[in-house]
Amino acid sequence: MIEDETLICQAIHQQRQVAFLYRERDRVVEPYCYGVDAGGASVLRGYQVTGESDTGAPAWKLFRVRETTGLRVLDERFDAPHERYVRNDPSMSKIYCEL
Repeated sequence: MIEDETLICQAIHQQRQVAFLYRERDRVVEPYCYGVDAGGASVLRGYQVTGESDTGAPAWKLFRVRETTGLRVLDERFDAPHERYVRNDPSMSKIYCEL
């Protein structure tokens, strides 16, 4: 895994929000699950709490990690999963880490 992916797993285990640019838009996300989709792309399932998005926020999103830049782990923590959180995300063929 590359550095950003290691940070994602750390943030998931510590229940800390992450911030990054995705498709050139700022996002703040509660990370829940990181793995690989059926096409082999690294993906992050998270709950976007603030930031820009064509589909709105807050909302559940699936992010392609290669399309993120400037990922950083924030001090802000989150307690419990939001409604509709599903362990063993069916969008992923392999899971590296999850809440």
